[in-house]
Amino acid sequence: MNTYVVKLSGDDMKALVSQLTPQQISNNNPYVSFAAKVDGVTVLAYTSGKVVFQGNQAEQVASKLGFASDLSSNQKTANSPAGQNMALIGTDEVGNGSYFGGLAVVASLVRPEDHAFLKSLGVDDSKNLNDIKIRQIAPILKEKIKHQALLLSPKKYNEVVGDNKPYNAVSVKVALHNQAIFLLLKAGAKADKIVIDAFTSPKNYDKYVKQEVNQVDKPITLEEKAEGKYLAVAVSSIIARDLFLENLDMLSDECGYRLPSGAGAKSDQVASKILATYGMAGLNGLAKLHFANTQKAQKLLSK
Repeated sequence: MNTYVVKLSGDDMKALVSQLTPQQISNNNPYVSFAAKVDGVTVLAYTSGKVVFQGNQAEQVASKLGFASDLSSNQKTANSPAGQNMALIGTDEVGNGSYFGGLAVVASLVRPEDHAFLKSLGVDDSKNLNDIKIRQIAPILKEKIKHQALLLSPKKYNEVVGDNKPYNAVSVKVALHNQAIFLLLKAGAKADKIVIDAFTSPKNYDKYVKQEVNQVDKPITLEEKAEGKYLAVAVSSIIARDLFLENLDMLSDECGYRLPSGAGAKSDQVASKILATYGMAGLNGLAKLHFANTQKAQKLLSK
């Protein structure tokens, strides 16, 4: 499937909608103001002013309607970052540095024909997007991009990570990244390259991944700052951030305290209140107990 994007002014958008109204179709995406089907090509008009043509004849339909696509197929290849002109699986994790909440890991498959659509949404590394934007576009990515999401809850995290337990803070991430990739491939994803946003050295990754039951039989590359290099990793970072925030909201509702992201002084203060109300058993289901915040919260409570 090919994808082409054009940017329209308000008047041009109105003219296009008027022209395609007889071919209008329904679309549940809240950021799509109008959708139509033309000669087998789906035409999506976004509230941002961009129109996305999706289908084997996408460029031809865009031309037929009087619009030149932003990128010809040759330009699209030339302007894509190195290493992206192939089907690529990228993974990223969110929650590792947060005391409260679980650990979310996502693997996503992005193909070259997805690039224009992703860029039209403003896909970028989740660290460069605020949470409002992330929560707006994550549902669209979940619907349109083949991915595998995993969430290790705080309670389960505390069961498996720590002294005399199966995993440490690094090996548990290796296990989750490996499992997400394994499940995505098992579901039929075909990729020419697999990239993980590096959180440890390749030597460490190889050492820990050998301990896992499920093994990925394809080469895996660990790259630092991969979320800024590969759209597949950026997609995973956005979906993972959204999953982490959803989990944080759910846990906040359950305990009656607004759980902050991160591991700063605010986390210590909230944790001390939770200890006073529910004890350590309550905190066990909300936070990663091996963090230093646990001891700090206990000291605050004792004062």
